[in-house]
Amino acid sequence: MKPGVYQFLVGCFAALGSFLFGYDLGVIAEVVASDSFKTLFLQQNADSRSGTVVALFTGGCFTGALGAGFSDILGRRGTILMACCIFVVGGTIQTAGVTIGMLYAGRFIAGIGVGFLTMIIPIYQSEISHRRIRGRITSLQQLFNALGQIFATWAGYGCFVTWDGTGNSRSWRIPLAIQIIPALFLGGLVFLFPESPRWLCDHDQPEQGLKNLAHLHAYDDVKDSYVIAEFNLIQAQIAEEHSQKSKTYLDLFRDWPNLRRTILMMMIQASCQMTGVSAIQYFSPQIFAQIGIPTDTTLLLQAVNAIIAFLGTAVCIAVIDNVGRRPLEIYGAIIMSGTFIVNAILIAVFPATVSNTGAHWGFIVMTWVFNFVFFVTSGPLSWAIPAELFGTAMRTKGVSWGAMTSFAFNTMIGQITPIAISSIGWKFYIIFIVCNLTSALFFWAFLPETKGLNLEDMDELFYNSPTFVPGSHWKPSSHVDSDAAEVKEQEESAGGVPTDQQVERVQLKE
Repeated sequence: MKPGVYQFLVGCFAALGSFLFGYDLGVIAEVVASDSFKTLFLQQNADSRSGTVVALFTGGCFTGALGAGFSDILGRRGTILMACCIFVVGGTIQTAGVTIGMLYAGRFIAGIGVGFLTMIIPIYQSEISHRRIRGRITSLQQLFNALGQIFATWAGYGCFVTWDGTGNSRSWRIPLAIQIIPALFLGGLVFLFPESPRWLCDHDQPEQGLKNLAHLHAYDDVKDSYVIAEFNLIQAQIAEEHSQKSKTYLDLFRDWPNLRRTILMMMIQASCQMTGVSAIQYFSPQIFAQIGIPTDTTLLLQAVNAIIAFLGTAVCIAVIDNVGRRPLEIYGAIIMSGTFIVNAILIAVFPATVSNTGAHWGFIVMTWVFNFVFFVTSGPLSWAIPAELFGTAMRTKGVSWGAMTSFAFNTMIGQITPIAISSIGWKFYIIFIVCNLTSALFFWAFLPETKGLNLEDMDELFYNSPTFVPGSHWKPSSHVDSDAAEVKEQEESAGGVPTDQQVERVQLKE
């Protein structure tokens, strides 16, 4: 199997953790719309309780992302296993829920597991990937998120139409129970896959790190020229980091290069949530009801929407390492703002009291366009970019902080959306219009391009490149390809095996 294909398949397996997140995002709209669920849990304070059901899950995700910042000692695979165990406990409590308190507790515990997973998976994916396909592999996080939504929306829709009006709790218990299965699969098999070579090198296991790097990139050939050059680059950065004091969350804010990365990462994650995607995912029945579309039709449309999301992410995977990160973020935000402008006008002019099929279809199509563009641009990039911004020593804490930002905004959107829809209707969309436009401007001005760079180049990028980057043309001083060519040439001259002195010459050049 070619190394690139193997890396891609390992990335797919790890992305099962994101499948759990996507499934939960997709299934909750059906759950809170179920007659049985409403009867059991939403007889009082329905808007507040439905918002809390969503918000507690994302609040748990925030807590898990925070805890993941301290999980480095477990390794990438150990953290994934622990997260799966937590998620299974939470999913079981949700499925068995008979009181609102049980449901709240299950949602929060499952959220903790998802918080760990969504933080650690893009890190693991980025650390096993060749730089030329890193964007594709880290974008698998969002592809499997979309795949989870497809399964959730179709399972939810099927259960809804089967038991609608019967008062049978299977209409929401079965969709909640299904999510336990992939968590068991991921946790049970994760140790069959290689640990991150960068994590191994960072934890005084360079020999195993070299073996894993060769396994991922060169058919287990530890003397491969590219493997040697990449290994030397990793070791050089880790040696530099180990010569300094241990890193804490405070180091994200101590100097401008790290603070700059932290601001960018927080803005990427916050802007992703403020596109309006979470409001649509969580409360589509209420949103579509504003224009007179019934709940069963809405759930069917959301199922179609999930397929569109999957296709959009597939497009992102195909183009991200060619087009780059900056153009996708900038132009995606502009287009998404336009879709909200159209939909706000449609709701204002054709409210639920006015029957207009053309307006209904206009609203549906604009929602589909928004969803497609989101999953081509902001959705996958919100995980792909943060995972590559920091060096090895700060990567876990940096991505953890970014994930906490995402879940904090996600929690806020989940809590206020049902209340805002009831109170101000279409005016709520103005928030997303403004946020998308300001995000486009911010990324144009301050987001440097990271396409094609080694993870070990990121420190140099943020220490040496300008803050204002309306055109991003920075080039690193590292030379992995030329080093690999030199090692190969020396290997051939030495009869097939590079000597220690030849390898050391290349390492000194770093």
